[in-house]
Amino acid sequence: MVVSHFLKWIYTAKAGERAAAAAALARAYVDRDLPFEDRCAAEAALTLLLDDPSAKVRHAMAEVLAMSRHAPLQVIGALASDQPEVAALVLARSPLLTDADLIDRVASGSVATQKLIADRPAVSMALAAAIAEVAEAEACATLLANTGASIAALSFRRMAERHGHVGTLREALIADSRLPADCRHMLLVKLGDALKGSPLVVALMGSARADRVMKDACVRASLTLIEGTRPEEHSALIAHLQVRGDLTASFIVRTVAHGKVDFFGSTLVVLTGQSEDRVRALLANGNDVALSALFRSAGLSPSVHGVLLRALKVWRQVANGKRVAGAQEVSWLMLEELGGSEATGDLAGLLKTIHLDALRENARGHALAIAAA
Repeated sequence: MVVSHFLKWIYTAKAGERAAAAAALARAYVDRDLPFEDRCAAEAALTLLLDDPSAKVRHAMAEVLAMSRHAPLQVIGALASDQPEVAALVLARSPLLTDADLIDRVASGSVATQKLIADRPAVSMALAAAIAEVAEAEACATLLANTGASIAALSFRRMAERHGHVGTLREALIADSRLPADCRHMLLVKLGDALKGSPLVVALMGSARADRVMKDACVRASLTLIEGTRPEEHSALIAHLQVRGDLTASFIVRTVAHGKVDFFGSTLVVLTGQSEDRVRALLANGNDVALSALFRSAGLSPSVHGVLLRALKVWRQVANGKRVAGAQEVSWLMLEELGGSEATGDLAGLLKTIHLDALRENARGHALAIAAA
């Protein structure tokens, strides 16, 4: 169809006819098989069709132009701001929309628009950062599910901070293997806060007991979290625990009792400012005097030095294959350092709790093994 005739014809044609003709014209334009003058005229006609009163016409154009790198830029920009059913095609597909264009639309668009952009075949780290910073939880969940999205650690952190209280997103974040360890801990805390605030939990336990139970559960979950944390992520997790005020002497004693010696070493590196090599060497071979000096430099009270030294000696023997032991045995030996089961005080109470928890966990594992045999 000659473009000049088309422009005269559209004023009398029905909407369905105009839509079919607009699609044909758009296809001819992106296929680039028109002479230069006709191509210029076709671009002008496509631009004019943006004002067509029927969304069917603009939708037909969008279907053809959305995935083309040769579409007229001004037409793509207008279609991206059209009615949702028209804009959706362009926002989800067009390679002509830059990160800047898409970031603007994430900031000002609806949840549906944010989800479309988050689900594009390729989402850059900058665009993912914008979605994490301003988009609703549904759009963030869509981003996480998109295998074509590049997501920085900071963006995971912002999603956890902003939407960690939303159950569906929290589950999606925890299930993502890329989630940094400090973000996992943050989400564990948010989950605990949500549970202890539940009317059912409060009714069953009372607010004080619910708070205590959830704190204990978060501590245990934190220990489990350390097991799956890569050494290069230790410093970020430690910094997060420091900011929250969770990196207490009690928590450090728990980590050592459970054999998290590598994490303990990373903690000492952060708290003392000494080199990783020196701290690792002291933990592996250092004598009691050198280790006590290291503990003092980390700000640990002398009252915990003895139990930490006792535990480290046992874990050294385990590492060297000279002994078989776990948290149950080590916590008991740490308690013996204080005088055994008759010992009193906060530290003794903590070690008794750790020991009883380990006993219970081992018994549960034994029972399950018997049942499975």
